Amino acid sequence: MQFHDYYKELGVEPTDSDATIKQAYRRLARKYHPDVSKEADAETRFKAINEAWEALRDKDRRAAYDQLRAGHREGQPFRPPPGWSSGGHGGGFDRGDVDAGGFSDFFESLFGDRGVRGQGARSHAPRAPRSLRATVALSLEQSFAGGPQRITINDRTYDVRIPAGILSGQTIRLAGQAPGGGDVLLEIAIAAHPRFQLEGRDVIGRVAVTPWQAALGGQVHVETLGGQLSLSVPAGSQAGRRLRLKGRGLPGTPPGDHYVVLDLRVPAPTTDAQGEAYRRLAEAFGETATPKPAD
Repeated sequence: MQFHDYYKELGVEPTDSDATIKQAYRRLARKYHPDVSKEADAETRFKAINEAWEALRDKDRRAAYDQLRAGHREGQPFRPPPGWSSGGHGGGFDRGDVDAGGFSDFFESLFGDRGVRGQGARSHAPRAPRSLRATVALSLEQSFAGGPQRITINDRTYDVRIPAGILSGQTIRLAGQAPGGGDVLLEIAIAAHPRFQLEGRDVIGRVAVTPWQAALGGQVHVETLGGQLSLSVPAGSQAGRRLRLKGRGLPGTPPGDHYVVLDLRVPAPTTDAQGEAYRRLAEAFGETATPKPAD
């Protein structure tokens, strides 16, 4: 059995404060958590980091370890000194069932059940920090713009940077910010919009056009998530026609488009001149007769 230098494992000094050691542990646990880390040795490092934290987070256990460390170095052969009893130093550490594996023989010989009850005692793993999951509702405008948002979950406030163009079902991870050092996982839900629909990253809106605008063509103003734009309506357009504003949907790689659906609005005549204009239009197009009913 070899001696383990738990301070070295966490990259701290024996003179560092409890707060500094805790900060180092959380930083390393986030980096090597098996669920998110891309490091080749993530599982092994995560297990060692948790073990070092269990040894140092309790002041009595840390003091006992410091006494042993004074005469040993990392990797040296080690046996507990004669008369060593873990009974006064091994209680109260947080055990669980994480996949990272159990404590090392070195830890168990100093603080674990094995040091009290003998070799037949069950070895447990250190508990991984638990993740906190929550659903966050965003407006379509918030998804489009992205940027910082302040979100409150269970009376705790988190400052979150929303990626521009995020979609419903995507998750934002706040590493190590849950109570106990776990991750906060925020699942995004885009709220229904009163004027726009969302199809992937494409945004669908509508604009009202008059019969003469649809027939003769012309410019109309349309609202998009990025502001008001001028749109050219081709002559001869029909109701329901879709016109595309390329790249004006939600940001992304590639960005979505904004589609404008034409709604044909027929103004009711309110003056004799307007009524006469409609009669002349009907005569010009040969529509004075009542249309036949559909079969």
